[in-house]
Amino acid sequence: MSELKILSVASEVFPLIKTGGLADVVGALPAALARESVTVRTLVPGYPAVLAKLTDAQPAHAYDDLFGGPARILAGVAAGLDLFAIEAPHLYERPGNPYLGPDGFDWPDNARRFAALSRVGADIGLGIIDAFRPQIVHVHDWQAALAAAYLHYADRPGPGVVTTIHNMAFQGHFATSLFGELGLPPQALSIDGVEYYGGVGYLKAGLRLADRITTVSPTYAREILTPEFGMGLDGLLRTRAAIVQGIVNGIDDTVWNPAADPALPQTFNAQRIDMRVRNKTSLQARMGLASGVDRTLFGVISRLSDQKGLDLLLQALPSLVARGGQLALLGSGERSLEAGFAAAAASRPDSVACAFGYDETLAHLIQAGADFIVVPSRFEPCGLTQLCALRYGAPPIVARVGGLADTVIDANEAAITAGVATGVQFYPPSFESLTHALSRALGLIRDPAASRRLRLNGMRSDVSWRGPAKRYASLYRELASPLE
Repeated sequence: MSELKILSVASEVFPLIKTGGLADVVGALPAALARESVTVRTLVPGYPAVLAKLTDAQPAHAYDDLFGGPARILAGVAAGLDLFAIEAPHLYERPGNPYLGPDGFDWPDNARRFAALSRVGADIGLGIIDAFRPQIVHVHDWQAALAAAYLHYADRPGPGVVTTIHNMAFQGHFATSLFGELGLPPQALSIDGVEYYGGVGYLKAGLRLADRITTVSPTYAREILTPEFGMGLDGLLRTRAAIVQGIVNGIDDTVWNPAADPALPQTFNAQRIDMRVRNKTSLQARMGLASGVDRTLFGVISRLSDQKGLDLLLQALPSLVARGGQLALLGSGERSLEAGFAAAAASRPDSVACAFGYDETLAHLIQAGADFIVVPSRFEPCGLTQLCALRYGAPPIVARVGGLADTVIDANEAAITAGVATGVQFYPPSFESLTHALSRALGLIRDPAASRRLRLNGMRSDVSWRGPAKRYASLYRELASPLE
C-alpha cells in the first residue's frame, strides 16, 4: 500500500491547545492513520502553549508580511505529533483561549488570524516546503476552511481538499470590507466563492470549494442537509450532497483506558467491573455528595449551554433528586445555567455538586464513578463524552440526534433481549422526554443483572479511532493524485 501525505490544518490540537472536541480529533487521528500508511503533519497557529512544547523546531519558510507582520513556519514535534506551527507574534502571541480575549469576547482580528492559518495551509499544499508536499489538505471547521478558497483560486494544480465540519453553528462570517485584505482575486467574492449573505463566509467557502466534505457522524451528515440543522448552509450542502460523508469520531483509547488510567483511585476493566464502585465512592467524597453506593449518581461533563440541553436537565433536577438521584457536574458556560446549577447544589449539597471550569482528572473520575452520563443535546455533530462513557462503563443517557444516535444503542425491550443495549436514548430533546429517560435509567439500575449487562456492552464497544481511520484513509486514497 503506497504512503499518503496529508496536511491537517486546524486551530487547536490536543494536548497542546484545546477548547472542545475538535482538538481531540485533530490530536488523535494522525496516530490512527499511521497504521493505514497515511502520514499526517498538522498545521496549527503558534500560540504560546504550542511553541513552548515544540521541540527540534526548524524554520521551514519565512514571510515578510503575513497579515500585518513577519512570520515563520516552524517544523517540529510536540506531544508525539509532527507539527508545522506558524510563528507570528502579532497574530498568536496571546495567552489563554485561542479565540477569546480577556473580556470574554472574540479577538477583533480573528478574521485575519485564521485567514493567515488558511493562507499558510494553502501555501504548504502548493509546495512551499520542498520536504513535505501533501497530496491532500484536510481543513477543520471555519478557522481553516478558507484554505479551500486559496487553493481553488491559485490557478495551478494543487492537492485535493477535504473540509470537515465539527459544528455547523460556528461559521466564520465577516464583513465584506475584509475581502480586500485576503489576497483573493475579485471573482472570489461571488456566490460560487466566498460571498455569503452579503459578507465573507469562511466555512461557506470551505464547503463550496472542497473536493470532499465530511462531518463527524452519519446522522449529522443527514441532518445538516435540512433547514433545522443546516444553519443556513443546508441549500449549499444539498447541491453537494453526493460528496458529503459522515465518519463518526473515535477517542484515544490509550488516554481513555480505565484499566490503566492514572487519574482513577481504582483501575478496572470488563473482567473486573465490580471494582468500579470504588471510583463512585471516591467521586462522591471529592464532590461532597452523600456517600452510598445505593444512590444513583448521574454525571455531566459539558459546556453549559442550551445547545447541550443543560437547561432541560436543570428543569428535571428537582424530580431526579426527589427520587434519590445525585448529580456530579463539571463544566462552564452560560451564566444563567451556572447560577441555576449552583443554586441547586446550595439547596441540596448532599445530592448536587458542581465544579465550574474544566479539570481533566475530575473528568476521568466522573466517567469512572458515575452510574450514568447525561448528554441531552438539542443537536450534537458527534460528541465524545458518550464515547468515553461507554469505555468507562457509565451508560450514556442521550438525545437521539447526530452522533449520539449513531453511537448509543437504546435499552429498549428488543435491544435488551438481544443483549446489545448500551445506554438510553430519548427524543425529542425536551423536559418531558428527558425526565422519562432519567426514570428509565432509575428503573434499569434497580435490575443489577440488566445494568451490569448494559455497562459491559458499552465497555466492549469499539469506540477507538481504528474504524474511522480506515474510512478516512479510504476517502483520501479515492481523492489523492499520485506524487510527482
